[in-house]
Amino acid sequence: MQTIITESDLRVAILQLESRQAEEAKLMKAQFLVAVESIKPINLIKSAFIEATESEDLQDNLINSTIGLSAGYISKMLFQSISNSPLRKILGTAVMFGIKNLVAQNPEAIRRGGRIFFRIIRDLLRSNDKKAHDKEAWETSGS
Repeated sequence: MQTIITESDLRVAILQLESRQAEEAKLMKAQFLVAVESIKPINLIKSAFIEATESEDLQDNLINSTIGLSAGYISKMLFQSISNSPLRKILGTAVMFGIKNLVAQNPEAIRRGGRIFFRIIRDLLRSNDKKAHDKEAWETSGS
C-alpha cells in the first residue's frame, strides 16, 4: 500500500478498504451458504450416495454381499421347505449364513459360475431360435 500524505489520499485509501471489505463480506456470505447447504441432511445423504456409487471397492463389496445374502436366503428357503420343524429352521439359518459367507468370500468363482450359466442359457436360446428358424424355412420351402 502506498504512503498516505494528503487528506484526499486518506479518503481514497478508506474507499478502497471499504470496497475490499464489502467484496470479502460477499465472499464470506457465499461460503457460509455453501457450508450450510452441504450440511443439510438430504445433501449429506446425496453426497454419501454419490461417494458410494463412485467407489469401486464399495460397489464390489455391496454386490458380493447382496449375491451372498440372496444365495443364502434361497438355500435357506429350499432347505426349510422340506419341513417346518424348529431344528430345520435353525439349520436353515446356519446354512444361509454359511452360504452367504462362502459366496461373499469367493466372488470370482461365483462370477465365473454365473458367466458359464448365462453362456449356457444364451447358447440354448440361440440353438432354439436357430431350430425354429430352420423349421420355419423348411416349412416355407416345402409348401
